[in-house]
Amino acid sequence: MSELRPDQAACPLRRPVVQTEEAGATRWWCSCGRSQSQPFCDGSHAGTAFTPVETTCPTKKPYAWCGCKATKTPPFCDGSHSRLP
Repeated sequence: MSELRPDQAACPLRRPVVQTEEAGATRWWCSCGRSQSQPFCDGSHAGTAFTPVETTCPTKKPYAWCGCKATKTPPFCDGSHSRLP
């Protein structure tokens, strides 16, 4: 990964991460793109302008977590990865 500014998100995946979550499960979605455990936070945002997004899943179902960090509906995929250069 090239050197990123503290206010610049990385694009670790050009696709969503789809996984079934249990009702009531709380996840911390990585907004900076630096986490080694994508799409979830591992604390790699330290020293950046980013903070993880806490999300509690209301129902048991598959969720499409954004992997490119360009979504307009964080933490979920909105298809923005298909419009990246």
